[in-house]
Amino acid sequence: MTTETATSATPSAPEAPGLSVSALVDATPPERVRTVDFVRVLAITVVVLWHWVFSETQWHHGRLVMPNFIGSVPGLWLATWVLQVMPAFFIVGGFSNLASWQSVRRSGGGTLEFWRRRTRRLLRPAAIYIAIWAVLDLLLVTIGGAQANVLHWGMVIFVPLWFLGVYTAVVLLVPLTARLHERYGPAIPLVLVAAMLASGRGYLTTALVWVFCHQLGCFWRDMIVRGMPRSRERAMGLALLGTGAGALGLLTTFEGYQRSMVATSGAGIANMFPTTVCIAALAVLQLGLLFIVRPALERSLSRRRVWGAVVAANGVAMTVFLWHMTAIAAVITVFDHLGGHLLTTATAAWWAWRPFWLLVPGVALCGLVAVFARVERS
Repeated sequence: MTTETATSATPSAPEAPGLSVSALVDATPPERVRTVDFVRVLAITVVVLWHWVFSETQWHHGRLVMPNFIGSVPGLWLATWVLQVMPAFFIVGGFSNLASWQSVRRSGGGTLEFWRRRTRRLLRPAAIYIAIWAVLDLLLVTIGGAQANVLHWGMVIFVPLWFLGVYTAVVLLVPLTARLHERYGPAIPLVLVAAMLASGRGYLTTALVWVFCHQLGCFWRDMIVRGMPRSRERAMGLALLGTGAGALGLLTTFEGYQRSMVATSGAGIANMFPTTVCIAALAVLQLGLLFIVRPALERSLSRRRVWGAVVAANGVAMTVFLWHMTAIAAVITVFDHLGGHLLTTATAAWWAWRPFWLLVPGVALCGLVAVFARVERS
């Protein structure tokens, strides 16, 4: 079996819902690029930890807000160059979506079949999530009046939806972007960079940046499928890492962009939304890291227990992503009603409370996953 066939046709939790984790592990061919699956899990894990553990969660004028303390700790912005993981999520999405598109085409399918395969796992859990919250919000408004409306106090609940919406839009473009990639190759990311620089800051740039991140994943897949030697893979990784870091340095030093890759209170225009060209540079940096660490990761992920954990986590990843903000909001609400005090600065006491804000929301999320993960796996 070739690498191309393996990476596009291997069964996974969303594509083979009837198989157990053990069966999926047994069905994994040795050629599969397991790093892709691992990075997807890692990205969602980092998002959850960031929102739960590293945010200064607080009520502000009757609204739940989750600022962070990046701006108050000198040099901490550098950590966001690694921990802002959404570019990596779109990169591995590009890898997987190109593989899926090629698989669909080989089997005689077309655009509609591809859309059906790739959006089922995205849209079904999201539809249930929105429906549940619509019913819950109706109950809250009935009991507490207009002020109890979630759109008034809890827009943070729906933070995952904007990422999901952007990613879904990028997936819908794959029949076009995959054809362009197959015809023009690396020229497409270069054209996207030129378009970003020409468009400045705004919603057009937002769209261009995320398509760019996705296309980097297509480029990465091509390099792996062609059997890039390990020495060249490392050299490519170092070149991309240096290019991305250099571009970020120039943009944040001379062009007025924030050094932090996440929104920081009182620091002007954030890089994430509307998305700036800095996120594209960050994607190049992170792709370089993926080139460098992939061989070691593949060795680790070849162990059955490690790979089984990744397969199991991927089977509930979308449920975790959608419901993690509901879990933290529920715990904060109960904590507040029991007389707890939400600390708003990164003091020693704030750090001492971090295990609580990992473990207790984690228990709440486990309950939500137990109820709603079946939607994702069906």
